[in-house]
Amino acid sequence: MLNIPEDLPSRRQRVYYCLSILLYSEVGFGAFKEVPWFHFEFYQQFQALRYAVEEINRSSELLPNHTLGFYAYDGCCVLRSELWGTLWMLTGLSQAIPNYCCQEIPPLVAIIGHSLSSHSILLAHILGLYKFPQISYYSTSSLLNDRIQFPSFFRTVPSDVFQSRGLAQLVVYFNWTWVGLLAVNDEYGNEATELIKQEIIKEGACIAYTIHISSNLVYKNLPSTVKIIKESSANVIIVFSVDTYLIPLLEEMLKQNITGKTLVASEAWSISTDLSVGKYSSILSGSIGFAFHSSEIQGFKDYLNSINLMTTPGIPWLQRLWEEIFGCRLSSMTNLTVKISNVDQPCTRDENLELVQNSYNDVSSLRSSYNIYTAVYVIAKALDDFSHCQPLDGPLTGGKCSDLRNIKPWQLLKYFYKVKVKMDNKRMVYFDKNGNPPAVYDIVNWQPRADGTMKQVKVGSYDVQYESGEIFSINTSLIWWATVNQKTPLSVCSESCPVGFKKVIKRGEPLCCFQCIPCAQGEISNQTDSFECWSCPWDTWPNNKRDRCFPKPTEFLSYNDPLGITMAATSSFSSVVPVFIFQLFIQYKSTPIVRANNFHVSCILLVSLSLCFLCALAFIGYPQPEKCLLRQAAFGLVFALCVSCILAKTIIVVFAFKATKPGSNLKKWTTPYVPYMIIVICTLIQFILCIFWLSVSPPFPQYNIEAKPGIIVVECNENSPFAFWCMLGYLGFLASVSFTVAFLARRLPDNFNEAKLITFSTLAFLSVWVYFIPASLSAQGTYTVSMEVFAILISSWALVACMFFPKCFIILFKPNMNSKENLMGKNINRKIMVKKDLSNVQSVLTFQYILLRFHDVEKELESR
Repeated sequence: MLNIPEDLPSRRQRVYYCLSILLYSEVGFGAFKEVPWFHFEFYQQFQALRYAVEEINRSSELLPNHTLGFYAYDGCCVLRSELWGTLWMLTGLSQAIPNYCCQEIPPLVAIIGHSLSSHSILLAHILGLYKFPQISYYSTSSLLNDRIQFPSFFRTVPSDVFQSRGLAQLVVYFNWTWVGLLAVNDEYGNEATELIKQEIIKEGACIAYTIHISSNLVYKNLPSTVKIIKESSANVIIVFSVDTYLIPLLEEMLKQNITGKTLVASEAWSISTDLSVGKYSSILSGSIGFAFHSSEIQGFKDYLNSINLMTTPGIPWLQRLWEEIFGCRLSSMTNLTVKISNVDQPCTRDENLELVQNSYNDVSSLRSSYNIYTAVYVIAKALDDFSHCQPLDGPLTGGKCSDLRNIKPWQLLKYFYKVKVKMDNKRMVYFDKNGNPPAVYDIVNWQPRADGTMKQVKVGSYDVQYESGEIFSINTSLIWWATVNQKTPLSVCSESCPVGFKKVIKRGEPLCCFQCIPCAQGEISNQTDSFECWSCPWDTWPNNKRDRCFPKPTEFLSYNDPLGITMAATSSFSSVVPVFIFQLFIQYKSTPIVRANNFHVSCILLVSLSLCFLCALAFIGYPQPEKCLLRQAAFGLVFALCVSCILAKTIIVVFAFKATKPGSNLKKWTTPYVPYMIIVICTLIQFILCIFWLSVSPPFPQYNIEAKPGIIVVECNENSPFAFWCMLGYLGFLASVSFTVAFLARRLPDNFNEAKLITFSTLAFLSVWVYFIPASLSAQGTYTVSMEVFAILISSWALVACMFFPKCFIILFKPNMNSKENLMGKNINRKIMVKKDLSNVQSVLTFQYILLRFHDVEKELESR
């Protein structure tokens, strides 16, 4: 116990107020495996308390005319001792008696401590009954947020809720989606485990395993625990524990030679000096974690180095510090402390602390000491606010104020909730409704030193008060990783899915264990680890990686394509052939072979054939609305005209032969007007059908995105497939009738009828279009148009070749056969010799005469 120093500066109307601090082995001795040691950094925390009290007592702005004092108690991390010490300070007696206090002056107004959450929870239950303000500088358990159970508990460190949220963001920041969780089996570890699980799952990561290590240093299950860590595919382990409980685990990890694991540290061990030794560098190098925010205390280093063995409170602790630092023995310490092994050299008491550097006077990163320093200022500011109480705003009934001389601890609670202290580092300290300060953490990275030990380097921060709004920030260039080429460690259950793929969760596995499946045709994913693929707009198509949509290329039977050029050239050339034959027929118009084959109908047929070739051009080129509207109708009309001419020629041949028989009624149909009537009627039917089609359901251009993946086929939609097939079926009907009639008349005299030629031509015509039907139904895109153009050209060539090439051959190369005598005599004699039938001879002569008369009558009509 430390009494209030008697030499504190006197002030007018001075009143002493007492602060109590509970330190878990912070000041005195601790033991592990019966080896005593003294914590330099914990003694520094005690000096931070002294320094803050003395600063406030010297201040003229904070608590003027009042002096602060303190008690300090070392509980040695023993819960029973902590409880006894708390009751001792509450009662003021060496024998702790609950609900009794004989201490009158100075009044005890607040308690600072404990550091362990489990101990703070027990003390908070007791202090809450008395409404004693309690401020912890290291307890982070979220259980202490419960204001019903702990109405008087406050702390100058953030709750584990903030740490868990920040660590989860840290894990996700480095793309660690598969992590292990290791925690000490106490209130701190259990509560932190639940919080971090919730936050990690919320951030989209998964927990590979959860292991609770015993707070009992003799832990028999360590080998099996470490084996789980070794065999797991999780290369990152989040550890919630104090450094003391980690030592046995690290020893076992060294035995099993575990490497390649990266530890994420909670604030309880992230800056531990006991673990920073070179022995554990193979395991802990590259570790990263959260530490309480560090700050500077002006003049604190000089204050630490200026302590005096005779006048500094807590002389036994200071003497122990002195022996540890300088490796000597104070004669007065013989019965007070454990004798340092192999040290017999006496201390001169003139040793200078400025000449040594250790964790006691290292103020480069004050964390716990600064939290204690802040706690003292918070209490002082609450007392100062209490001293400036205004009527109707006081803590007593009716808003009355109280005097500091008669202050009761419960009267301060109201001012703790309202307190705001601006520290030297420009940060504002206050408490929220749960007694928590604004959360701020330093992100530290364990990096090796040249001597093999490790240092903790600040690489980022987690600050809810950050002005720019970036609560989480980290400088990756400062991080040292214990991996090849200093690359960020990888800790995933399944490799990340690249763009163009989507994740499919494996059945019975966590969300982080998945397989990557390529996006379907027409879909993309432009994010890694995407759960869904998105369809591209109708006019776009994915690239090869399926991560972006590009405009689809358009396709149609173009004049620039080789196929389009070939068909256009063929169509143009082919259209000239009927014109050439037409000129040849005009030139040899008076010859028997031209006259005997119905010259005018042949001319109409040749013109229609030329138009048939040319109508193929309407199917080549960009499908414009006008072209789509007329091309099928034009095709249907010119082919109807062409087939009608063939049908007329066929029927006239049959009529002429049948009319020669005695008593035939077909003589009246052997006039020159009959073929024209047949042509007009047959063509008119097709014309009416096309007009009805274009009026009711006209064709139109469309963009077909289903014909070919990734290509927009610009084509003409016939709009009414029924009308199209009716038009085509009508042509087939005309051709079928022509073929049937010509086939029946194929045995008529060879030289004077075209029955055989018509039979072959219509057979070829029908064959082409019968083949076109299944081919067009199976083809897609431009191939459908190409098939129709091909059918048009081939069927037209079939008619030209079969109908006119034999006659042109006779006209050009066999002129001796193009005579009336040859046509009439030679074949007549042959027929007579074969058939021996005079009546047939007469019929043949009459038939020949009728055919020739057709042309004579036509000639007379033209001359008129």
